[in-house]
Amino acid sequence: MSVLELNHVKKSFNNGTLHVLKDISLSVEKGEVVAIIGPSGSGKSTLLRCATLLERIDSGEVCFDGHYAARTGDDGAAVYADKAELKQIRNYFGLVFQQFNLFPHYSVLKNVMDAPICVQKRDRAEVEASARKTLEKMGLGDKADAYPCQLSGGQQQRVALARTLTQSPSIILADEPVAALDPVTAKQVMQDFVHINQEMGISILLNIHHVELALEYADRIIGIRAGKIVYDGPSDKVDQAVLDSIYGEDTGTEASV
Repeated sequence: MSVLELNHVKKSFNNGTLHVLKDISLSVEKGEVVAIIGPSGSGKSTLLRCATLLERIDSGEVCFDGHYAARTGDDGAAVYADKAELKQIRNYFGLVFQQFNLFPHYSVLKNVMDAPICVQKRDRAEVEASARKTLEKMGLGDKADAYPCQLSGGQQQRVALARTLTQSPSIILADEPVAALDPVTAKQVMQDFVHINQEMGISILLNIHHVELALEYADRIIGIRAGKIVYDGPSDKVDQAVLDSIYGEDTGTEASV
């Protein structure tokens, strides 16, 4: 069973006049690291936002571990699960964003503990033990009492990752997680994703504009152009012809091998 499935997903804006996602279908299997690449404006971030239920789709299906968050109704429009079901489904995935989204007035430890306690209603002592263990794994054990403003960008993104891991997701969905980082730190954070995947078996789906990082660290590449998937296959099969099909003539250094 796929950890995540999107089937025939369509999404438009401006009262249906701007079609951003055009019949998108994809799946992520357990243990996969999948990177979404494509030109700016191709629909990458919208796709992630629809997958994370932050945007409502017009039609199609969104399914986590066999549980449907949305599916097409009799009238052809998407029908979402009820509030209680959606709350349960959200436990299957964790989110990582470009801007870290840490609470500046919370310590590192409290940032990591907040969602499991407040959202998942888990026992505080159990969550704290898990949070401290996760911070140690992320090389941040000595930063538990620090505040976000006292950390580097890479350290803040690791805190965001630790926060997600403490929620015990089946899959992590990350929207441009290294876009705000320098090249060296970006590689380190990508290595963190791969380490999490290999050690914990958590699937990863990330949207990334650094093609070279996607090819180096992802098992599979999904290429999007103008709201449609034009490539879905192994990263080691991506050559210049594939990149040209994704980026067209806009194949600067970022989109070449």
